[in-house]
Amino acid sequence: MSMDPTHIPSSEASNFAPLLKRNSVDVGWDYGVIVDPSNKDRLQCLLCGNQYTGGVSRMKRHIAQIRGDVASCTKASKEDILKCKKAIDDNAAKKKNKKKAAMEIREEVNIVGDESEGDEIENVAVGSKKRPYVLGPMDRYTNTNPDSSDTSGFKKTRQPNINDAIWKEKSHKVSQYLARWVYEAGIPFHAIDNDSFKRFVEAVGLFGPGYQPPSQYQLREPLLKEEVERTKTFLKKQEEEWALTGCSIMTDAWTDRKRRSIMNLCVNCKQGTCFLSSREDSEASHMGVYIFDYVDKFIEDIGAQNVVQVVTDNASNNMAAADLLKIKRPNIFWTSCGTHTINLMLEGIGKQSKFKATIDKAKAFTIFVYAHHNTLAMMRKYSKKRDIVRPGVTRFATSFLTLQSLMEKKQELRVMFSSNAWGESKWAKSPKGKTAYATVMSQAFWNGVTLCLKVFGPLVMVLRLVDGDRKPSMGFVYGELTKAKEEIKAAYKQVETNYRPILDVIDGKAKGRLDSALHLTAYFLNPFYYFNNSTIQDDPIIMDGLLTCVEAFFPDDVNVQDEVINRELLKYKNKEGGFGRPLAAMGCATNNDSYDPGGDEEVDPVSGLTWEVIGEATGADELLQPRRTTRNIGVRELHEEDFVSEDDTEEEVDEDFECESDGDEVMHGYGEEEDE
Repeated sequence: MSMDPTHIPSSEASNFAPLLKRNSVDVGWDYGVIVDPSNKDRLQCLLCGNQYTGGVSRMKRHIAQIRGDVASCTKASKEDILKCKKAIDDNAAKKKNKKKAAMEIREEVNIVGDESEGDEIENVAVGSKKRPYVLGPMDRYTNTNPDSSDTSGFKKTRQPNINDAIWKEKSHKVSQYLARWVYEAGIPFHAIDNDSFKRFVEAVGLFGPGYQPPSQYQLREPLLKEEVERTKTFLKKQEEEWALTGCSIMTDAWTDRKRRSIMNLCVNCKQGTCFLSSREDSEASHMGVYIFDYVDKFIEDIGAQNVVQVVTDNASNNMAAADLLKIKRPNIFWTSCGTHTINLMLEGIGKQSKFKATIDKAKAFTIFVYAHHNTLAMMRKYSKKRDIVRPGVTRFATSFLTLQSLMEKKQELRVMFSSNAWGESKWAKSPKGKTAYATVMSQAFWNGVTLCLKVFGPLVMVLRLVDGDRKPSMGFVYGELTKAKEEIKAAYKQVETNYRPILDVIDGKAKGRLDSALHLTAYFLNPFYYFNNSTIQDDPIIMDGLLTCVEAFFPDDVNVQDEVINRELLKYKNKEGGFGRPLAAMGCATNNDSYDPGGDEEVDPVSGLTWEVIGEATGADELLQPRRTTRNIGVRELHEEDFVSEDDTEEEVDEDFECESDGDEVMHGYGEEEDE
């Protein structure tokens, strides 16, 4: 049975797609490819074979069968149509929300002071000392030239011409002046997306001609002091939240490029995270007593009654400070950073011989490919311009994502090393080239990669959870770590002698770090887990953690402890009131990005407690996310000194098209190991 060459099902499109694609994750590139490198808007449909000019947006409308400016694809399946329609609708909604957000930013700008002064003030240009001038509707059709000012200080304008092209030209010239300043001052390009910059641009527009920027002294002294005072007023909302639902203090010690030792303190609550203090003290040793004194001072400033926990990494000096805190402030928890702890688990497992050998081979193979222009260009050709190395939040996460990327490209890599191009290259005869060939062709290696992914995948999912910033992770860490261990058992088909060494590493690193009373309480009070498995309440360890938290939160009030444990807790256990509504059960049925077990509950007028009394009312459910710092996300890259090139006269790789980047999602279902 022959297949129509113009009809390639969507499920097979990626296997037949030509090499030319843009560096984009747009769904439209699942169905189209660039026909002519000199005309990147000319695409060919992989399903029906027709060609269109208009880019990937028009290709999506073609697949979605949206009538108008493009013919409908006659070979698109219902799934393809719905997929592209959803992408089009999502993009339209994204543009609408972006436009709305931009308008809200503009509306925040007010440079005339008291808004009650009347509309007439808004129609006067405050930047002019001689006569009022503002940009009005007709100014859209005139041109502003910043270099052509008359003696009155106003810009000369062209004769009005009803033509949108003039408006675009004027806007483009303004952008040129902005771009020139960005380039000359070395301003990072992403600064252009800062909302404060957008407000500044709007304010200058409202001011009109004649605005003079502040001097360096004004930026260093008076304006800086004014901004500090303004920021303090915003922090009052944070301080109110500290008193209402509690907060967490975060520490971050690091060393800069000048080898200076710096420690930062931040405070996190439901309103967000704010900076507290930074201390550069290279001469003082950051021992346990030093860290404890530094943190304890700010506990006093914030109010010990408002602090739920202090979060640090697992360094020995931090653990020593934790012991001192427990002595002086037994009602404040000292919690280990989730990201750091999960990464220690991954590293510990990765050092076991069965995994280390596979990881080392994958690393050597990857370094070999990226060390030479020819091998790199060949790999990108056969992998459809996709890279192997994929950075993650930690170094070990990078190793995992790279292993996953290798598995995704297993077939393409084998084809590459079986090709005439490889056989004729000089690298095929080199010792490292022969080793790379043996690695790719070895089924034992790929079986090792499969095992690594099955074991590390569940833990990387937990790592993504604790390192994310979409929702508080405290209520999920214990439950998801338990789930990860069950998946690892399943990977070994429940054979304890095989999975026990791995679970021992996980349990050893989690002990005292991710199984604290706070973690257990947040786990129990997360309806996602309890409503699906009410036997959680029969676990004495979990219930003991709950009692420990209640005693710590209300140390001097036995009546409140009694109210929480013997009355309020029963409402949750028995699903009374709002907990018993079908909507409540539906809301916690799925653990997605929109699900937050904390929520915003009203305080009970009788008891003064909410039903997140252990969670929200005390800050436990809003406990901080492990903060994404430069130190944490600075993944080791492949630098030139990592490689020893055997030929420095190689030709450069032709890079007409950028390489596509795989996503950082963790795949599921890696298949079974195969025989040689």
